[in-house]
Amino acid sequence: MDTGTPSREGYFERIDEHRYAPTAHTGGAWDPNEQHFSPLGGLVVHAIDRHRARHADTAMELGRIGFDILGRLPMSECEVRVETIRPGRTIELVEATVYIADRAAVRARAWFMTGGDTASVAGGAPEPLTPPDGLDPRPIGSAWPGGYIASLEVRPLAEPLPGRASAWIRSGLDVVAGETAGPAASFVAHVDTANGIAVRRPPSAWMFPNLDLTVHLYRRPEGGWTGLDTTVVFGDTGQGLTSSVLHDVTGPVGRAHQLLTVRPLTADGEPPGR
Repeated sequence: MDTGTPSREGYFERIDEHRYAPTAHTGGAWDPNEQHFSPLGGLVVHAIDRHRARHADTAMELGRIGFDILGRLPMSECEVRVETIRPGRTIELVEATVYIADRAAVRARAWFMTGGDTASVAGGAPEPLTPPDGLDPRPIGSAWPGGYIASLEVRPLAEPLPGRASAWIRSGLDVVAGETAGPAASFVAHVDTANGIAVRRPPSAWMFPNLDLTVHLYRRPEGGWTGLDTTVVFGDTGQGLTSSVLHDVTGPVGRAHQLLTVRPLTADGEPPGR
């Protein structure tokens, strides 16, 4: 376990085996004094990877991870507890819980599967996105505050439309300062950004935070750039859905979905009933 002085900046700093302190780079888009979920999702995958490295008997691929966000995420020390709840030689189910101030703040379940050579039958994936090389970076901090958004390099493929956008995202920060995260953790650490790149209504007038994030993968993602081809739908009863095709620089890797609670803001910028 690396608990020495970190040599690189990160979204979190390690306190001990299970506890982490968020840095200013995790500041949220709805409230800069709360954590953005995206880096916390990457931290959970990093903690699961470390758990499996100690306890799993076989190498497996991450096929799905689903996060339930149980409430606001204050900029406070968090503890990540991981357990294997369905061990196996071909499939394995792992559960992680994030505690903040002794409260369960996030629960996640991840399915892992043994890998194999299925290249001869591979097919059905969407077309790759235009690569990020040659695309111009465009900051999105004018629409969203917070340290997390400020930490990103964003390269859109075109001018976003209401509820529709495609963009590449990357960050020069570690998930945990001074530690090398695996490609899945580094990739997942950017996926929750999807809800902010294809806004359907201005966040100054409407709130549409997500209650969950589910990521399905049909191949292992590479680290570096995360490509998001995103569509946002608002229903007429206060619900919404952000859906994304996920890409790395070699092509599509899977899909992600985020359930939204859609609410108008009052004149003082607060949601009704708060």
